[in-house]
Amino acid sequence: MGINMNRNVKRDVFEKVVEGIFLLCALVGVISVIAIIVFVFYKGLRPFFGPDSYSFLDFISGTRWAPGQNVYGIFYMIVASVLATAGAIVIGVPIGVLTAVFIAEIAPKGAVKVIKPAVELLAGIPSVLYGAFGLGVIVPIIKEISPKVQGQSLLAVIIVLTIMILPTIVSLSESAIKSVPKSYREASLGLGASKVQTIFKAVLPAAKSGILSATVLGVGRAIGETMAVMMIAGNPTQGLPDSIWSMVRPLTTNIAMEMSYASGRQQEMLFATGVILFIFIMIVNLTLLKITRKAGEKS
Repeated sequence: MGINMNRNVKRDVFEKVVEGIFLLCALVGVISVIAIIVFVFYKGLRPFFGPDSYSFLDFISGTRWAPGQNVYGIFYMIVASVLATAGAIVIGVPIGVLTAVFIAEIAPKGAVKVIKPAVELLAGIPSVLYGAFGLGVIVPIIKEISPKVQGQSLLAVIIVLTIMILPTIVSLSESAIKSVPKSYREASLGLGASKVQTIFKAVLPAAKSGILSATVLGVGRAIGETMAVMMIAGNPTQGLPDSIWSMVRPLTTNIAMEMSYASGRQQEMLFATGVILFIFIMIVNLTLLKITRKAGEKS
């Protein structure tokens, strides 16, 4: 009896210790996020308060960035980030989903053994190599067909971001498609639908929640990408993009390009750019997550 009680006490203590470790691990993530948010917002909001404050309206509506002249406008950067992300999603999501459909539903096993590892390998390539590829291959091609003298442009950014988000969208979409019960396919085929009709009318609607989740992660990758975009965007100091041939300067590249040497007001404005980027990402992600949740409730 005493031995059993000792075993139970030891087991209870062990359980408590393990639960404490799990709780600590969970708190590390939460505390890290809170610390980052507090730090970025504290540093980023400082230039808009006090006797020497900068106009927040001028900051978010300006179309010129000239630290040497105390001019800080990021509206044209916000537009560039939105256009680049939207373009990558519009092109990348259909390609990614159709690739996932091919791998999960149509491709023979031999083709899957080649295509799937190739797609997964894309996820492991460093961002700087995507940028080098864009600068060495995509930019020269665009330069040949562009009405402008340079090849660094919004179009180059969209193409590279599309390639970069494909592994995420393909892998998660494939998992979502494969998780659809086999009975859905059998019921559709039993009613006389063709294989293609079954895929588009039965399988994809059932997997839409997972596909939308893949899109959310793809958006996060596209918005947050820095190094590759910085190499091919052109990064002008002013001006709204008027076409896909225009050079652009997304929010992320603005921070990365100047933070290493910035100080004083310029550094504070870069943190303020980070605040706007954070808010922008949160709005986009919350919107897409809400859409995903609704899609999951309907399916």
